[in-house]
Amino acid sequence: MNPFFLLTVAVAISMLVIPLAWRLAPRLGLVDMPDARKVHNLPVPRVGGWGITIGSVLPLLLVFSVDPLLQSYLIATLTLFLFGIWDDARQINHWWKFTGQFLAVGIIVYHGDLYVARLPFFDGDALGVTAGKAFTLMAMVGLTNAMNHSDGLDGLAGGESLLSLIAIAILGYAVSDPLVVSVALATIGGILGFLRYNSHPARVFMGDGGSQVLGLTLGFLAVYLTQRAAPAMSAALPLLLFGVPVADILAVLYQRASGGLNWFRATRNHAHHRLLDLGFSHYETVVIIYSLHAALVICAVLMRYALDLQVCLTFALVIVASYALLVIAERRHWTFGARPHRDARLATLLSRLRLDRLQDTATRTVMAALIPAFTLTALLWVAEIPRDFGVMAGVLLLALAAGMLLRRATGPVLARAATYVTALFSCYLLIHYPGAAAPTAHMLATVAIVVLAIAIGLHIRCTTAERFRTTPTDFLIVFGMLTLMVLGQINLESRTTVDLVIFSTVLLYGSEILIGQATRRRTLLLTSSCATLLIIAVRGLS
Repeated sequence: MNPFFLLTVAVAISMLVIPLAWRLAPRLGLVDMPDARKVHNLPVPRVGGWGITIGSVLPLLLVFSVDPLLQSYLIATLTLFLFGIWDDARQINHWWKFTGQFLAVGIIVYHGDLYVARLPFFDGDALGVTAGKAFTLMAMVGLTNAMNHSDGLDGLAGGESLLSLIAIAILGYAVSDPLVVSVALATIGGILGFLRYNSHPARVFMGDGGSQVLGLTLGFLAVYLTQRAAPAMSAALPLLLFGVPVADILAVLYQRASGGLNWFRATRNHAHHRLLDLGFSHYETVVIIYSLHAALVICAVLMRYALDLQVCLTFALVIVASYALLVIAERRHWTFGARPHRDARLATLLSRLRLDRLQDTATRTVMAALIPAFTLTALLWVAEIPRDFGVMAGVLLLALAAGMLLRRATGPVLARAATYVTALFSCYLLIHYPGAAAPTAHMLATVAIVVLAIAIGLHIRCTTAERFRTTPTDFLIVFGMLTLMVLGQINLESRTTVDLVIFSTVLLYGSEILIGQATRRRTLLLTSSCATLLIIAVRGLS
């Protein structure tokens, strides 16, 4: 299976799992209550980690045969996920959290036999096996905690992890390592599905069940990449890949130690808290941190074969300059209060003229027309449909029919699954099984996706309170898409996989918008999805 297909499958699974876990959150006690240290004012379910973890793990099981290393990673992920759920539900003390973290990392280090042997500034294997494993254990637990503590604002930890994973995927692609690329892309998919519900104001938090798993995954990939897959790369590269979360936790620990505070008691002195106290808005704070982290991960990609000294100096220069500026702003009592947005008058004018309602109706109509047209028309250009696609489509179609006829509670869930699978299948078949008229089909599909993406963007703008403001999620999407387009210039195979990701992502988000509406547009989407699945089943099984 193409590694980029893992991303789209992970997105679909994550977006499907989170609403299901959302319903269970109150029963399991997985609800984050507001307090003086937190920035939210209403209870929020902590089940985003379910979508991230399940969305990233299941696709890997479909692709890889489970060897000891991958087995250790999967077992460690499940272990830490369960400890994270326990913490989210019962608020366990830090000793139990450390127990879960050391247990999970220990599985990777001692069962998977993955550890750090090379250190920056030293030639060869500077650490022996015993010292190397002990160092790896402490370093990965430290990174896990760094990601856990960075989860303080909507989309912050998920966005930082996403940026790091994009860089890791590029580095893995550069050395042609399928494990690095696949794990990174699957986790990216899980995060993208989660961010659908975590954009400010968040409807779901990832919780410890998500943030700790992300820290574990990032540590696993960094060690495997720099120690096994590409030992020629700088051993100091993780400093750039995880620069902001690592620098933040070190700064917080220094402040707690110098102030005589408990090292393990949560405080309001993280970088994002300090930026908020300077008067930056939630959006501005997150985008500032994203920008700094993006600069570091870009340096990681560009400096992958640089000298360790150059990598360390780059990290130190960026971090020291950033924190120096922050300290100066705090000591001089600079304030960055909310400023009137330049488009406020335009927003008011549009509201008075009811153009926002017209735009909303128009964009929904475009989505309701283009998505069914794309999924159904794509099959006309497909040369053949593999039998396994036909079997999966037939099984899902029968399950959907049974759920609707019996009026089971699973009916809406299956309906959502049907629309997601239809979008994924139609894109995959169109791109990888083109017919004789492939150039024409690809051109028409590209035009449809561009129009659909514009409609989705306009719809999001006209249905949010701050419709003319760029959100942190917009920043991540632009960064990720630009990266994919750069990769698409490498060779033909890369361009086809990039097309698959972009087409599928646009269709999934458009389907998600329509599926939540109790209107004729939703009915049209479900009907076309069933028709598409029927065609795939008939052609695949014939």
